[in-house]
Amino acid sequence: MVEKIQKSLRDSKTARWFALGVVAFTMLCGYYLSDVMAPLKGLLEEQLTWTSSEYGFFTSAYGWFNVFMFMLIIGGIILDKMGLRFTGLMATIIMVVGVGIKYYAVSTHSLDGIVWSVFGTSVKAQVLIAGLGFAIFGVGVEVAGITVSKTIVKWFKGKEMALAMGLEMATARIGTGLAIGTSLPLAKYMGHVSGPVLIGLIMACIGMISFIIYIFQDKKLDAEIAAEKLANNDESEEEAFKMKDIWQIITNKGFWLVAILCVLFYSSVFPFLKYATDLMVNKFGIDESVAGAIPALLPFGTIILTPFFGNLYDRKGKGATIMILGSILLIFVHAMFSIPFLNQWIVAIILVVILGIGFSLVPSAMWPSVPKIIPERQLGTAYSLIFWVQNWGLMGVPALIGWVLTKYCITGTTVVNGATVNQYDYTLPMLIFTGFGLLALIFAFWLKLEDKKKGYGLELPNIAAKAEEILEEKA
Repeated sequence: MVEKIQKSLRDSKTARWFALGVVAFTMLCGYYLSDVMAPLKGLLEEQLTWTSSEYGFFTSAYGWFNVFMFMLIIGGIILDKMGLRFTGLMATIIMVVGVGIKYYAVSTHSLDGIVWSVFGTSVKAQVLIAGLGFAIFGVGVEVAGITVSKTIVKWFKGKEMALAMGLEMATARIGTGLAIGTSLPLAKYMGHVSGPVLIGLIMACIGMISFIIYIFQDKKLDAEIAAEKLANNDESEEEAFKMKDIWQIITNKGFWLVAILCVLFYSSVFPFLKYATDLMVNKFGIDESVAGAIPALLPFGTIILTPFFGNLYDRKGKGATIMILGSILLIFVHAMFSIPFLNQWIVAIILVVILGIGFSLVPSAMWPSVPKIIPERQLGTAYSLIFWVQNWGLMGVPALIGWVLTKYCITGTTVVNGATVNQYDYTLPMLIFTGFGLLALIFAFWLKLEDKKKGYGLELPNIAAKAEEILEEKA
């Protein structure tokens, strides 16, 4: 009887895919909010008189608390100590609070003309408070991300784990695609840049409700595991997370190779998306009202490809090789974007599609590889440490690109809807992104060599039965 109950959940395809769908929807809402301001750079200059540097400052705020106050690492420790349900609910509440502050900042007129001094630098109050909200939101969405990653390991270990992670990432990318493709039209339809942020605030509330639904599913699974142990007279308990586990993680070379590859790869993609709409306007001459449609192809392309490559990793392996190939595509795309005379709109579409393939390859192999390197009891902290390293890039690179554009890349001005805005040459920023891609390729090769030495199994399938078949063939 207990056997039957046990097979009705984690061993039930319906139950585990339902659990995945619910938490993936929460991340869809979170990713919409991460990029809802990305297509609005030009409109922020027009309506709120923000400069490129101020936009870069605001965008970099995503990592303020995660990086400098170690909130993401603390979130990972809370996850390993307190569990999925507590941590996930906490994270979604933080997301809602952060978005609420950001919406207030960009929608109110009470901050107009107010300038504050921060560390000796003058900053518009509106930009600072919007950044504060984005920083709080960043804590919530990143902790939610590591919670969802550990959730997938819990439900899919030894099964279709890479496919599940791929589908979760694909679902989340729908949020990114919706943000990039619809944010500017929504802002124009609603008459203000704050309109899409309000839509995002509503979505954040819906995402929180979605996770609450998952909580009931998770409680059933834990009760079922406890009942199974009782029936089998199994009195053993899973080894609890201890603070010394952090030392074990950070002294693991494989962990650092994945973490550095992660920050380099994501620093070449997400900050690029923050400026991609502006790139389409300035380099390719695409009308501002439709410019976001081309970058939106990238996340929508990953919806199909990330699960496909994840399924390939589950069944065939070759995780490290997949990461190498993805890094090569990244280098190619950014190098082509940096060539001044390649300025036809069809070129932009082709390059974004190729970038979407690269963006599908690396994450589909990288995240399912972490449980092969790190024990499950340490996974929450390990994922949080990787996300912490990643946040250095997500915080620093947008600010760097904004500064480079303002300092070196202004080519003139133009009048848009009665407001004077700058025009930019994006050659130098694209060369910076190319450099990140080259470094990512080096670390991907290094990770493959380390896998051969340590036998992590990155080149083996994730589905246990298929991995055993390959090992038997080699023997």
